[in-house]
Amino acid sequence: MKNDTKIKLFLVDDDMIFLKMLAIEFLQHGDFDIETFETGELCLENLHKNPDIIILDFYLDGITKSAMNGLETLDKIKNSNPNIPVIMLSSQDKIDVAVSCMHHKAFDYIVKSETAFLRLQKTIDTIFKYQKMEKELNWYIDRM
Repeated sequence: MKNDTKIKLFLVDDDMIFLKMLAIEFLQHGDFDIETFETGELCLENLHKNPDIIILDFYLDGITKSAMNGLETLDKIKNSNPNIPVIMLSSQDKIDVAVSCMHHKAFDYIVKSETAFLRLQKTIDTIFKYQKMEKELNWYIDRM
């Protein structure tokens, strides 16, 4: 994981209990600066805070039926800053939903389950390993 500063993590989910539980898990198991949002719209309004990673629910209409869904929010995040890794999180255990998320440039798709937090941790580790390798590769390329 990122060692020099806290990881700025945005959690976006319309299930307030799950959102709070997820935030507590991250706070107990890592050095995170966490902001939680109940809608994609609120997340988008705060993108200027430059999160390192966004964990985004697939369905976001539990509070406001007209709220943007996760895919719409993902598209707007990627249009605003394509470098922010977004992990989609959902209770949908369907391959077509996962594939759709990946086509919309999600870094990963994780099904809400008893192992979801561990998978999220592993995916976050992978993101930072990938970013480190990318920086090293660019450093070498710049010197060629």
